[in-house]
Amino acid sequence: MDNTGMDVKTSKIKAVLFDLDGTLTDTEKFYQTAWPIALKHFGYEMEDWMPLKLRSLGRPFAPRQFKEWFGEDFDYYKVREYRKGLVEEMVKETGIPLKPGAKEILIWLREQGILTALVTANTYSRAERYLKKIGLFELFDKLICADMVELGKPAPDSYAYACKELSLDPKETFAVEDSPNGVTSAYEAGCNVIMVPDLTQPDEELTKKLYAKVDKLLDIKDLI
Repeated sequence: MDNTGMDVKTSKIKAVLFDLDGTLTDTEKFYQTAWPIALKHFGYEMEDWMPLKLRSLGRPFAPRQFKEWFGEDFDYYKVREYRKGLVEEMVKETGIPLKPGAKEILIWLREQGILTALVTANTYSRAERYLKKIGLFELFDKLICADMVELGKPAPDSYAYACKELSLDPKETFAVEDSPNGVTSAYEAGCNVIMVPDLTQPDEELTKKLYAKVDKLLDIKDLI
């Protein structure tokens, strides 16, 4: 565990806000596989580093990113629909794998009287469906999804809205993320950010935005 030493009285933490893909579920790898396949289907080639930049990237940032890479005529929504179908097929084949300790940490937080919220780049319908499949739906006090806010991650809107819905100051929350876009979103909203790295480790600049970096979800217990 790497605690950056930011001055936060953890006794004042009243809620923990969680990202979904790559944080609670080991599903980010599906997107990393599906995006290049989808692009190739429409005649485009992705470099290996490109899908990593898309983690938790919401609107309008994702469409802009693709146009920057592939030109103004790139039809983002058509390609995304194809990618969504690929991911659904992967989910049907393998199920939705949980990250170690995902259910246990949510149960533990509820036992401590600490609120929990999901803050995800997914739509509400998809997030609800996935959470019910993996038995986590009832463990959240709030679900904050991409279709509830104007700007997706890395803008702060999602986390700011979550804090508003919970009637909490962002400084009274931990936000748990796995990716740079998610970390930036939570940090800009004023939350205390805990990173549980999934596919990449934080660089020096991202580390400055963290309250702590932990190896696994259950390590969050030691911060509360």
